[in-house]
Amino acid sequence: MSKSELARKANVSPITIARIEAGMPCRMETQRKILKALGFELSERNKVFD
Repeated sequence: MSKSELARKANVSPITIARIEAGMPCRMETQRKILKALGFELSERNKVFD
């Protein structure tokens, strides 16, 4: 999945995705949106986020 597709599915900006990939922190709500877009549960957060 491309960054822009993930951003679209998660309803966040592509800049947000780029910042997260660069290791910058994000809000739990943003993490929840991204996890849902990727098909993960919130309990699987450690598979995607450090």
